[in-house]
Amino acid sequence: MTIRVTLATFGLCASLSAAATTGGSTVTFNKDIAPILQKNCQSCHRPGEPAPMPLLTYKQVRPWASAIKEATALKKMPPWFADSHYGKWSNDRSLAKADIDKIARWADSGAPEGDAKDAPVPVKFIDGWNIAQPDMVLEMMSDYHVPAKGTIEYQYILVPGKFTEDKWVKMAEVRPGNRAVVHHVIAFVRPPGSKWMQDAQPGVPFVPKKGGDGGQGDFLVGFAPGVVPQIMEPGQARLIKAGSDIIFQMHYTADGKEESDRTRIGLVFANEPPKERIFTLAAANSKFEIPAGDGNYKVDSKFEFGRDAKVVSFLPHMHLRGKDFEYRVKYPDGRTETILSVPHYSFSWQLSYFPAKSLELPAGTVVECTAHYDNSTNNPANPDATQAVRHGDQSWEEMMIGFFDVAIDPKMDPKDLMPKRQSNAPRPAL
Repeated sequence: MTIRVTLATFGLCASLSAAATTGGSTVTFNKDIAPILQKNCQSCHRPGEPAPMPLLTYKQVRPWASAIKEATALKKMPPWFADSHYGKWSNDRSLAKADIDKIARWADSGAPEGDAKDAPVPVKFIDGWNIAQPDMVLEMMSDYHVPAKGTIEYQYILVPGKFTEDKWVKMAEVRPGNRAVVHHVIAFVRPPGSKWMQDAQPGVPFVPKKGGDGGQGDFLVGFAPGVVPQIMEPGQARLIKAGSDIIFQMHYTADGKEESDRTRIGLVFANEPPKERIFTLAAANSKFEIPAGDGNYKVDSKFEFGRDAKVVSFLPHMHLRGKDFEYRVKYPDGRTETILSVPHYSFSWQLSYFPAKSLELPAGTVVECTAHYDNSTNNPANPDATQAVRHGDQSWEEMMIGFFDVAIDPKMDPKDLMPKRQSNAPRPAL
């Protein structure tokens, strides 16, 4: 969980009440708080990860006691934006009220350390990865030099895969070389015989022509603020066909000084073919214009299934003016059900939502998405409320994409999921 630092968070002189207790015992870091941090915070709050400070030891945590109390009480941390009225999620990050109260009592009582013998065993993280030790690491062949200023078009970099046989990927993770300038990364699988990026040279950054082929690769793994590594359920995996290459889509943002980056991805392979193939689809809309000053502009999108499908995750995507996002399913019998509501979308935390029970949808079901945008001066993240906004790659432009992953028979052609009028799924783009 990432803590936003304000002057108020430094106020460690919160009232030091009498001994904080849980069931008659003092709340201490070692016995009570460390397990909460291990479960909910340390995956981000450790060296090499995106959070601004490590929270692994008492010495590291103690100065932030009041800030942690504030962030958890306001439910800003850990980040979780799903409306609890719709659906249950296996990856729900929200803290239980008992844990929030425990943190508050600990902070208010002076944040005692407690007995060392009560401390949990430290979590063993694999250095540099949030997945198991990769079987294969694919890295950009040279550094990309990011200028100090200016707009940087998406850079596409072909990384030869050298896959001599089909590979099933059960875990995958992107590790940016320089988080200061890497906004997002998507790794696509370019199958053998594909003409997509046919003019790209291995390792050489490439910018496709405007209006050309926007992409025909399968989504493999991505990185963006808040996006977690790909860790499939047992028996599930993504396919990389023999002879495929990997295309890195790199979105760099200048930060005022010259920088360089060399991003890599790690892959963990399944030992045998899976029972289900994971494939990414999207309900997307690129034909919109958000009027200047409009604080609640609505954009809709939809996707109709041509075959029965099992949906296993959702990932709403907008940019800085994104306000809220909703997924619904309209069944062939006319019933409509709200599946996921994100009433307060955050571009800084692009979370995936995994249903506690996968969603079985019959052929003819339509996934409907509705998003609202705040292009007014009331939006503090708005780059310019005086300008109308259209679809575009850059963060100051906008997108409306409702990603979702489906689990299918490994022998099925994913194109069969789409009716003929929808023969090509929108390419994922963050």
